[in-house]
Amino acid sequence: MPQEPKSARRLCGTGTRPRTLLPLLLGCVTLSFRWRRRELAAGRAESLSPPGMAAPSMKERQACWGARDAYWKCLDENTEDASQCKKLRSSFESSCPQQWIKYFDKRRDYLKFKEKFEAGEFQPSRTTEKS
Repeated sequence: MPQEPKSARRLCGTGTRPRTLLPLLLGCVTLSFRWRRRELAAGRAESLSPPGMAAPSMKERQACWGARDAYWKCLDENTEDASQCKKLRSSFESSCPQQWIKYFDKRRDYLKFKEKFEAGEFQPSRTTEKS
């Protein structure tokens, strides 16, 4: 990726002497975005997002959500033996970004806890009861 012009680096404090004034920093952000926008318009920069952080397309998102829903359905049907859902889990992991997988796993745990709590099935641990 091409470097920012030297004048922009000097103004933004990335040269020899750092600057700490807020108005100067805000100007640097604006200058940097303007420079990136010009690079995009000229076709010299691929995207504004960092490499490897491109947002999934609509088809990729739908594939991820479908794989997640199939995996969750299998887990709901096989509460005793989750090992029967290994293929669906691997499909889920290959269809979704890693950050989404972590989020969906935590979300499922929370939803299951909430479901039990609202139904009155939640039993706090003995250490929680004492405190």
